[in-house]
Amino acid sequence: MFDKEYDVIVVGGGHAGAEAAAAAANMGSSTLLVTMNLQNIGQMSCNPAMGGIAKGQIVREIDALGGYSGIVTDLSSIQFKMLNKSKGPAMWSPRAQNDRMKFAEEWRLALENTPNVDFYQEMVKELLLKGDKVVGVVTSLGIEIRSKSVVLTNGTFLNGLIHIGDKQFGGGRAGERAATGITEQLQSIGFDYGRMKTGTPPRVDGRSLDYSKMIVQPGDENPSKFSFLETRALINQRDCFMTHTNEEVHELLKEGFDRSPMFNGRIKSIGPRYCPSIEDKINRFSDKSSHQIFVEPEGWNTVEVYVNGFSTSLPEDIQFKALRSVKGFEKVKFFRPGYAIEYDYFPPTQLKHNLETKIINNLFFAGQINGTTGYEEAASQGLMAGINAHLKINEKESFILNRDEAYIGVLIDDLITKGTEEPYRMFTSRAEFRTLLRQDNADLRLTPRSYELGLAKKERLEVMQNKATLSADLVNFFQDTSVDPESMNPILEDVNSAPIKQSGKMFKIFSRPKVTFADMMKISSVRNYVEENNLENEVLEQAEIQVKYSGYIAKERANVDKLKRLEGVKIPDGFDYSVLGSLSYEAREKLEKIRPVTIAQASRISGVSPSDISVLLVYMGR
Repeated sequence: MFDKEYDVIVVGGGHAGAEAAAAAANMGSSTLLVTMNLQNIGQMSCNPAMGGIAKGQIVREIDALGGYSGIVTDLSSIQFKMLNKSKGPAMWSPRAQNDRMKFAEEWRLALENTPNVDFYQEMVKELLLKGDKVVGVVTSLGIEIRSKSVVLTNGTFLNGLIHIGDKQFGGGRAGERAATGITEQLQSIGFDYGRMKTGTPPRVDGRSLDYSKMIVQPGDENPSKFSFLETRALINQRDCFMTHTNEEVHELLKEGFDRSPMFNGRIKSIGPRYCPSIEDKINRFSDKSSHQIFVEPEGWNTVEVYVNGFSTSLPEDIQFKALRSVKGFEKVKFFRPGYAIEYDYFPPTQLKHNLETKIINNLFFAGQINGTTGYEEAASQGLMAGINAHLKINEKESFILNRDEAYIGVLIDDLITKGTEEPYRMFTSRAEFRTLLRQDNADLRLTPRSYELGLAKKERLEVMQNKATLSADLVNFFQDTSVDPESMNPILEDVNSAPIKQSGKMFKIFSRPKVTFADMMKISSVRNYVEENNLENEVLEQAEIQVKYSGYIAKERANVDKLKRLEGVKIPDGFDYSVLGSLSYEAREKLEKIRPVTIAQASRISGVSPSDISVLLVYMGR
């Protein structure tokens, strides 16, 4: 069946595997995607959404580099929101609600239409090795498939164990078997491995819900999109809804705590800190009388609903009884209960920055196998692993993004240098250069580099160059053009901003916090310039950010330089971190446990953000 040697074999067809296969194939490598179920390529195993805080930036970076996640998301979206618009642009984060079935279909079609990609449905149980080099894989049927490199993207399937109350059974996802063999082989070679946990909430019948008792959560009035290419923004959108748990729900859930695998010792691994189960929330935040529940439709035409915020591994009867006490869920019908899943992962400190393992040459890891959580984190690692697998077998220099270049660079550097003992999730606070790493400029940062690699196509580069030129020209227009008090002061008065006494450059006036582009468009010369050049919203937004935030960017660079000079600052022995109220809870917990000797050591601890380090420095007068 397999008489050829592939350049790259990708094991697993989730978000990491799909991006890895696409990247390697688009760069010219003959690629085989081996997965246990071809119907589930790009499956959204948990919530039917892409993006969010920092995660949206990652999806835009994937798209800027020539990956598929942004395009697939746009083609399958049912709602779009730009989060944090009330804050500065470094915090703006796109998020899309998706049609789960269409998302997987679009991924499958995208890969089938990618030259150089072959498919095979079976479990990989073993790697073929020749000395310290991988040379292929062995399937559960004993078929040997040869290759020059292998990318493992096994997700939650390595010795996966599903928990629902006091019941447990093997599986990598509901209704799918676990994958065996690879962990045992890698352990025998000398790899360290551990166990992690994640969970998922019940899926319910939307026809059984009373939405009139819930708070509607509509999408943006003028929705944007993820891809920098010409995908279409949404015209129609589906609403989501919000409701809350209550004390009665909490008491009902507590009835099942003695049967909870989290509390009775059946689950020994650590779950994601920032996506806790409902029982964990009740236990950890006992002072709270309610928690938010987001009611998210699974697609355009299905009645299935995802109960975001109610992730649980409690017994199914407890789940059902408690959920029926949530407002709007009084008559709820279950499609399936929530569950927790434990799986094997390999501490990512065993990898190089190109995601190649240190022990076995040409073997790459991407996704949850590295201890991360989230579709976006997985997809970005898959993209980078696919790129670097292609480069390695062609004896080319690795493609590595630095922390000041991309959230993807922050993610991989955190994993490689700090490791993780709990599922790693990306946040804007993890990036010390986040004013530079905005969602709006991902193409300007990354598309030229990807084009040089041979991944981003010329069409993508030309779109980016056109945007960059038009934005720069518009900024120059504001720098070169003056406006008189007679034209400007009525506008400034409307926004409660101080009037000008004499003519001045528009750039300086536009830099004021209260003055928006909509205000500047009231000036005839600005309006004429925009209309004559047929400028689109993305160009206007980019120019506005460059005008209004140039000072913040300069300050951030200065702060980074200062932080580097102070890396050798000692932390007093026995320092009491509890006196620093501005420290995050996670940072305080980690610092108390590890007791770093210097600021440099503290900055390398997973969970201690750059803002936490700044708090320490301020307290020490530095």
